[in-house]
Amino acid sequence: MIRPHLSALLLALTIVFPTCVLAQSNVFTAETTDAEGIQLSVSNARLYWEEKIDETTFVPHEIRHVPVKHGAATINVKFQQIAKILVKPDHPAKGRQALTIKLLNGKSGEFPLAKEVTLIGQSDFGEIRIPMKSLRSMTFSKKSQAQRAAKAP
Repeated sequence: MIRPHLSALLLALTIVFPTCVLAQSNVFTAETTDAEGIQLSVSNARLYWEEKIDETTFVPHEIRHVPVKHGAATINVKFQQIAKILVKPDHPAKGRQALTIKLLNGKSGEFPLAKEVTLIGQSDFGEIRIPMKSLRSMTFSKKSQAQRAAKAP
């Protein structure tokens, strides 16, 4: 009898508090350089975008992958696979940023960004939001729970 209630509660928590329910092992730090050459470290990095339902309704999304186009397909490249991303201001065919993504396995490719996204997370001074179009490079690293605890005051 308790199992259905726990499942419903977990589903409700996932919908209402998506970042709280995500596994702690999915915390990434992004070392970024913006268009002005300013370098920032963004902990608990994730990408944010809003899906427009109608004129007054938007659904927020926080993701830990980079949505890129490859022909007609959309590929979601997970942060844990990425070594480095170089951002070019505009892809000639798509009008959005072109990303050169280098994977940890050594493979790389250039793709247009599938959605306009913003990098969000924490900096030393508080919450940070950087539109992808303002970035020039990103390097991801996964922080273990022990590393995060050691850094905490």
